[in-house]
Amino acid sequence: MQVSGQKIVVLGTGGTIAGTSAQAGDNIGYTAAQVGVAQLLAAVPGLQALAGGMLEAEQVAQVDSKDMDDGVWRALALRCAHHLADPDVRGLVITHGTDTLEETAWFLHEVLDVSKPVVLTCAMRPATALTPDGPQNLLDAVAVVLAPGATGVMAVAAGEVHAARYVQKVHPYRVHAFTSGDAGPLGWVEEGHVRLVQNWPVGQTGQALGAIKEGAFSADWPWVEVVLSHAGGQGRGVDALVRAGVQGLVVACTGNGTIHQALEAALLRAQEAGVRVVRATRCAEGQVLPKPGDALPDSQGLSPVKARVALLLDLLQAD
Repeated sequence: MQVSGQKIVVLGTGGTIAGTSAQAGDNIGYTAAQVGVAQLLAAVPGLQALAGGMLEAEQVAQVDSKDMDDGVWRALALRCAHHLADPDVRGLVITHGTDTLEETAWFLHEVLDVSKPVVLTCAMRPATALTPDGPQNLLDAVAVVLAPGATGVMAVAAGEVHAARYVQKVHPYRVHAFTSGDAGPLGWVEEGHVRLVQNWPVGQTGQALGAIKEGAFSADWPWVEVVLSHAGGQGRGVDALVRAGVQGLVVACTGNGTIHQALEAALLRAQEAGVRVVRATRCAEGQVLPKPGDALPDSQGLSPVKARVALLLDLLQAD
């Protein structure tokens, strides 16, 4: 039930949920980020009623999430911080593309001081689909914001609620495209009610936000790349990245943090040259279990793309 006088702010960033196709039956040949967030909200029956008529929309960006970048992240983090500081705001919903949703969720988890819910939602089908999934996801996201005690950064899609730390996209097409792997979902949204099976995620202190605010008009965030260990791996790509000035490298390792010997040699050279190097597993489930004497640090359970976000923020705060 909506708390009197409190509003929910929906921040739009684009994505498939705002995409359109020339043919209603085309779920893959669409153009993302075409419909404004206010128009999206107006098209969902019962959404304003669920929010008690206290739903506000703001367009932060309008991008295909494959093209998400530091500039959009910066703008989004600052707008989130602004609204979260407003005592009249109960929580935030962010409409986002599916491709990089897990990275944005982890970024916001790390930079925001979150004592209120911040819920990212999305769609696998465009707004013009015969059966779009975006409207239900929006309704479910608002329901999560309204759930008693809700806090932290989460993702909501296909009726599931996921914590920012664990959520990952695991399918390129189906509507049920997200999972939390070994951890499992936080819960489910069932006919507008949240059935929670884990605790709400705990937010951070927002320390990294200061570094973002200080560099709000700078385009030069640290350069961090992800490299992949595979059969026949070589180190020439890493050597080239180091020569070009890369500041951080995350290696998506085979198995329990293992790396092809040629690639590992290059990564050790990079580390010796002052480049921060972190290992994560390319396996979809589980995490690297460190061993005594490991020459390269592990990602503390983060996936390669989330480990990149963590390393980026580490370097940003060190500047």
